[in-house]
Amino acid sequence: TSAYSSPAKSLGDPGITPLSPSHIVKDSDADDAVEQLFLVVVAIDFGTTSSGYAYSFTKEPECIHVMRRWEGGDPGVSSQKTPTTILLTPDRKFHSFGYAARDFYHDLDPTESKHWLYFEKFKMKLHTTGNLTMETDLTAANGKKVKALEIFAYALQFFKEQALKELSDQGGSDFENTEVRWVITVPAIWKQPAKQFMRQAAYKAGMASPENPEQLIIALEPEAASIYCRKLRLHQMIDLSSRAPVNGYSPSDTVGTGFTQAKEHVRRNRQSRTFLVENVIGEIWSELEEGDRYIVVDSGGGTVDITVHQIRLPEGHLKELYKATGGPYGSLGVDYEFEKLLCKIFGEDFIEQFKIKRPAAWVDLMIAFESRKRAAAPDRTNPLNITLPFSFIDYYKKFRGHSVEHALRKSNVDFVKWSSQGMLRMSPDAMNALFKPTIDQIVQHLSDVFDKPEVTNVKFLFLVGGFAESPLLQQAIQSAFGSRCRVIIPQDVGLTILKGAVLFGLDPAVIKVRRSPLTYGVGVLNRFVEGKHPPEKLLIKDGTRWCTDVFDKFISADQSVALGETVTRSYTPAKPSQLVIVINIYSSEQDNVSFITESGVKKCGTLRLDLTGTDASVPNRREIKTLMQFGDTEIKAMAIDVATSKSVKVGIDFLNY
Repeated sequence: TSAYSSPAKSLGDPGITPLSPSHIVKDSDADDAVEQLFLVVVAIDFGTTSSGYAYSFTKEPECIHVMRRWEGGDPGVSSQKTPTTILLTPDRKFHSFGYAARDFYHDLDPTESKHWLYFEKFKMKLHTTGNLTMETDLTAANGKKVKALEIFAYALQFFKEQALKELSDQGGSDFENTEVRWVITVPAIWKQPAKQFMRQAAYKAGMASPENPEQLIIALEPEAASIYCRKLRLHQMIDLSSRAPVNGYSPSDTVGTGFTQAKEHVRRNRQSRTFLVENVIGEIWSELEEGDRYIVVDSGGGTVDITVHQIRLPEGHLKELYKATGGPYGSLGVDYEFEKLLCKIFGEDFIEQFKIKRPAAWVDLMIAFESRKRAAAPDRTNPLNITLPFSFIDYYKKFRGHSVEHALRKSNVDFVKWSSQGMLRMSPDAMNALFKPTIDQIVQHLSDVFDKPEVTNVKFLFLVGGFAESPLLQQAIQSAFGSRCRVIIPQDVGLTILKGAVLFGLDPAVIKVRRSPLTYGVGVLNRFVEGKHPPEKLLIKDGTRWCTDVFDKFISADQSVALGETVTRSYTPAKPSQLVIVINIYSSEQDNVSFITESGVKKCGTLRLDLTGTDASVPNRREIKTLMQFGDTEIKAMAIDVATSKSVKVGIDFLNY
């Protein structure tokens, strides 16, 4: 008869059982890793709507250089970044990125353009895809599908080549990839698979390799912002709070004159792309004391990321207090409302058709909207005009048999009129209404964070990211939270993350403690206890009664983890003669997990330790030590057979299980 005479089907047949009470060991060897010497740190801010890079030479870390000006900026939008758009040829080869991709696509004849593959705002796909894998597809403007991994790798390769070229031109000799440490920023609220996906794409782009993973750091956007905000001097930010005069201005002056002066300051520096980061702690920061808390609200094109940090003196290290939260409340939400408004006026059927039949003209219309969107402000009184592309007007007449003007008169949208110059004329109220749903969600989400017990006594709120440039968002945040903390906006707010990421690459040790986003553990057998364990988990093996599928926890979701910290557990084979030991690693977003069969528990790694051919005189209770080390976005696991020191390592993998 089979030894398995039990109702339970052992899932992974773990065949190991805990040996020791769990304990955490601080690993002292972790810091002795050989520090590779890179000549330069290049950070890439790969954004939903726009992207850019910046760099700093390790010999002069106080100078941060932002990439060269891009060709082909937009009217009404000054930017040191380029749109995150990519164009592939009809046979799916990389053609161009950024303004160049957009303009080339735009100039193609409609009969040709439908064969080219144009992608924009594709980063959101990594946030919204529940079960992301290496096979996940992205859809181009013409409806064709391409592997997301390819698109991301093309984009990163483009930045890699641009940066190396700029570094070579500047230094007069060819710059090698091996001399560069790369930093790529991702939203903190991204799930682990998305963070791992970015790393895989970077390997594919040739920035680093699985053999040399240290060459690439995946940094979290709000952390990067936080590092930069520590360095801010008073002339480099705008304090929206009306609590106290700053630098002798009364608050009412500050918002007005502070902004004007700030703008002057920025304008004078527009020509120079080098920012000096003084090696000091900024004045604002020096007001922070041990244990003080501050919130970083990173509001970009796609997502809003909220993190709460606490300061640890003397060295001013950062400690994450509350796990990153947020959601898809970026400025794209405003574009979406504009699209809904167009559907209301011209009909959803027409807008859908227009996007498919005239994709380049649709892109054009959204560009025109973008520059008007940036002109929206709380106190604006004059209307905002949005030019409709000729092909929109023309195609509408063909499609409906009457004019755009007629549609506007007929629709009962009050605040949008037709102007004789062929423009949509929106009243400021109509524009503000487009912002409202997105801004309300941000404010609501922030209120929820402020209500958490861990989030009391917040001194500052740093508002960063591209969407933070919006006066409407600034005003909403100030009026909702200005009484609770000081709301501060760095001056070149769109570049905050980029600069912080460079600083992070120069000194990755500055972030000391993170919150684990997931609970991790391994599947084990425990001795079966009547009344405590569910009967369907009973497994009888060689006469011993085991409870199967037990989740033995290494670390819980939201627990503090110091970077480089190692958690160790000891196990023993359930059957002494067992020679191949398989340890399965699982993760869950839930905190209290008892069994690996519960919903939401996912397998994310397997350690296979083969002990065949080892000495037979091994003690009869063989000890298998299992370690998990929590790194930046990587988690490494290792199993060691104590008696023979045989070991096996694995990186936690969220994409391939």
